[in-house]
Amino acid sequence: MSANFSCLQFMKTNKTLSIDTRRKRKDGLFPIIFRLSHYRKTITISTGFAVPPEYWNEKKREEKGTYEGVSSITRLNNMQTKKKTELRDGINLLEENIQLEGLGISDLKRILTKTTKKISFFEYTQELIDEIEEAQKFGNARAYKSVLGALRNFHRKKSLRFEDVNYSFLKKFQIALLKKENSINGLSMFMRTIRAIYNKAIRQEIVSADSYPFRKYNIKTEPTAKRAISKDKIKRILDLELKPDTPLIHAKAYFICSYLMNGISFIDIAFLKMENVIDARIQYKRQKTAKPYVVKITNQLSSILEYYLEGKKKSDFIFPKIRMESLQNQYYDVQWERKLYNKRLKEIAELCDIEEKLTSYVSRHSMATNLILNDVPINALSKMLGHSKLQTTEIYIKNLPAHIMDMY
Repeated sequence: MSANFSCLQFMKTNKTLSIDTRRKRKDGLFPIIFRLSHYRKTITISTGFAVPPEYWNEKKREEKGTYEGVSSITRLNNMQTKKKTELRDGINLLEENIQLEGLGISDLKRILTKTTKKISFFEYTQELIDEIEEAQKFGNARAYKSVLGALRNFHRKKSLRFEDVNYSFLKKFQIALLKKENSINGLSMFMRTIRAIYNKAIRQEIVSADSYPFRKYNIKTEPTAKRAISKDKIKRILDLELKPDTPLIHAKAYFICSYLMNGISFIDIAFLKMENVIDARIQYKRQKTAKPYVVKITNQLSSILEYYLEGKKKSDFIFPKIRMESLQNQYYDVQWERKLYNKRLKEIAELCDIEEKLTSYVSRHSMATNLILNDVPINALSKMLGHSKLQTTEIYIKNLPAHIMDMY
């Protein structure tokens, strides 16, 4: 295989043949992929082949001639060269038609890999998951994985056509999920994800808009139970005396820190590092929206943080929640730690005679409620909570008890 074709350059779009070292198969082989870059964004295109890492020549971007895992190494290299030529011609054609610049990377991949074979809903969703993980948005990827797993369990077939995801299919899927004791709002999250997948497929011309099932199927939600607790109950948690060796001490600290830091979410507090502490303030970007926030370290907050800050380097996490190295595994750490945290909050609620269910969300909602009671304008509250829409903040107000609504 000629090295001249190993990396195709065209303005701000290029393609490199490589092995994907992040996705080791069960047989020990690594997939051979094209890494497509387009205006600083990257996505992978599968070749359908795999090779042991010791038989991959990274410099020449090809399999070593000594590899015996295929009947003909020459034939394999020729097939990959042909594919590279097809991709190059596709990019050139898009450029000639003045279409290349306006394409997003997912749409570019879709056009370059388009075949006569119609992609199924399952295949398309898996491709979206791969793309989302490539962009390191592992929280979103988990939501798509949950939907894909639930649909596979329900459908019980290897393939699912987009056209078969119709009104009748969605109603049957709804019944199946509710029988498994999913809540209405849990069902809503599944259906919103399916709707997002379908909309993406329509935009990419994978399926006709005529097949869109959500013109008839309505996604229902129900008001969530009030998650806020009073200042008196916050004080009960603050005053709770615990043995030094109990893990409840840390759960209590996270809850109070979240409350004092404008209701910072559990995932954001888990990812805080020493480098986020600047000039007696905590400066961070929210994981969900990437918006920047600055929180003043008050004396009360400082007295709690002091224990966690001692003896740590700038690159260290403040709280002992994340242990893994890769970002994807760090999200798994947070997911597991959140479960433990909620379990321990339940114990704290019992010790403090708090009848409400304590979860990682309660400190956030309680902070918002108490600010409302102290006449903080809703616009300021919305900014503190990191909401992009004022309507989201209004949900906090709508869910307040009637006697508090009368005061407001």
